[in-house]
Amino acid sequence: MGVFDLVFEGGGAKGTAFVGAIEEFEQRGHTARRFVGTSAGAITATLMAAGYNAKAMKAATTETLPNGKPRFSSFMDIAAKFAPEDIKNSLTYTIFRNVDLPLIPDSVENRIDSWLIDRMMKIDAYREIFSFVERGGLYAGDAFLAWLREKLNNRISGLGNLNFKEFSEQTNSDLSVVASDTSSHDMLILNSRTAPQCPVAWGVRMSMSIPFLWQEVRWQKDWGTYRGRDITGHIIVDGGVLSNFPIYYLTSDDDEVQAVMGSIDPNACPNLGLLIDETVTVPGALAKEDRPDSADTDDGLLNHITRLKTIQRVTKILDTLTDAHDRAAIAAHQDEVCRLPAKGYGTTEFDMSAKRLDALIAAGKDAMKNHLSARGF
Repeated sequence: MGVFDLVFEGGGAKGTAFVGAIEEFEQRGHTARRFVGTSAGAITATLMAAGYNAKAMKAATTETLPNGKPRFSSFMDIAAKFAPEDIKNSLTYTIFRNVDLPLIPDSVENRIDSWLIDRMMKIDAYREIFSFVERGGLYAGDAFLAWLREKLNNRISGLGNLNFKEFSEQTNSDLSVVASDTSSHDMLILNSRTAPQCPVAWGVRMSMSIPFLWQEVRWQKDWGTYRGRDITGHIIVDGGVLSNFPIYYLTSDDDEVQAVMGSIDPNACPNLGLLIDETVTVPGALAKEDRPDSADTDDGLLNHITRLKTIQRVTKILDTLTDAHDRAAIAAHQDEVCRLPAKGYGTTEFDMSAKRLDALIAAGKDAMKNHLSARGF
């Protein structure tokens, strides 16, 4: 039995592999001292910090809706509405104002513009486009936020509404999640030391805001400061943009790292990094279910928008930048990294079949078993 510092990589739906890995980790009697994660890894780190074990985590991640679909599939939720200032300052509104209707007084034109936008906002497909253009992502992320708060509250009443300082005191855990501040071009390590007043649920929501998929988040004034700096109104997105596998923050005694992670000896206990490896095959995994392409807007726009060349190029650039940032740290600590198979699984495959899900979890468990055995744990 041993105590570890844990770090979890981001990877969307592929993060379900963590469940199997954690199951093996627990069965060997190991516990954790610190939890660090990005995106999907931030979700896992937060649930573990809240006291979830592998069994409870599996129940949470495999939950289904009344129609039989995975609850995770509801995370791709189209925004129900937008703030009036978002609409008024939108590209759509600007274009409408610049269109001059001959012989129509300006006052009447303004009423027509407002009426048209109001009618368009009642169409799901248009709100999806509006969300993508104006808020940086197709989906609202409200369903995910509600799910996380619910799961935290199920563990400890009111836990889903606590900030990082309160969460740390309530759970007696050391949790850090990674996000990216696109306004100041900074990486944010959110925890009880750096952002004590920030709600944990919102911290995780920011960390999982994959660009183009989920709406970016604007830092609210009542979330306090980040390391004493006011970042009210800053645009925050997925931590994976800057560091998808932040093992560096568990292994370094650099002054800057100590400032955000606390004066905790990084060598006092072993590190364990859970890395989602898309080059390793998942044994027994069935082929991913194909979805027929369709131009019907009732099918949603995700499959069509992600085929746009611009988005494909930017996504590849982000992947390259992320890999470059973390590659050196991974190489330096490769013996502390457990590689979880995920080849052929999609980041947004939240509606994968039960058989594919079970295969991914089993692969994670086997990978952890082999890793810990090789290290003598």
